[in-house]
Amino acid sequence: MNKKRPVNLDITTISMPVTAIVSILHRVTGIILFVGLAFLFYAFDLSLESQEGFDQVVNALQTNFLVKFVIWGVVSALMYHFVAGVKHLFMDMGYFEELESGRSAAIANIAIAAVLIVLAGVWIW
Repeated sequence: MNKKRPVNLDITTISMPVTAIVSILHRVTGIILFVGLAFLFYAFDLSLESQEGFDQVVNALQTNFLVKFVIWGVVSALMYHFVAGVKHLFMDMGYFEELESGRSAAIANIAIAAVLIVLAGVWIW
């Protein structure tokens, strides 16, 4: 084994392809959705407890910046995860498996998700 091979330990100089970034973001948004469901289930449970609980959730959703930001984050993660999941379904059917078409699909995935995330922000705020 050659011990003189180059070793790059500086993670800031490693450039990842766009397909890898899309794949990693797909996994990250899945985790965000899993964690975000705890907040959504809590709000749902509180809103079903009583009229006061429902009014409290509605008031928080209308006035509290942090609550709106969390909701926007979960909805954004859902939008990105959905778009990337559809891309993965197309890949399972045999499309976008070549290097150039996969790269184009990854760029389209980011663009479509960005548009949906901005629209979700407009809708929530």
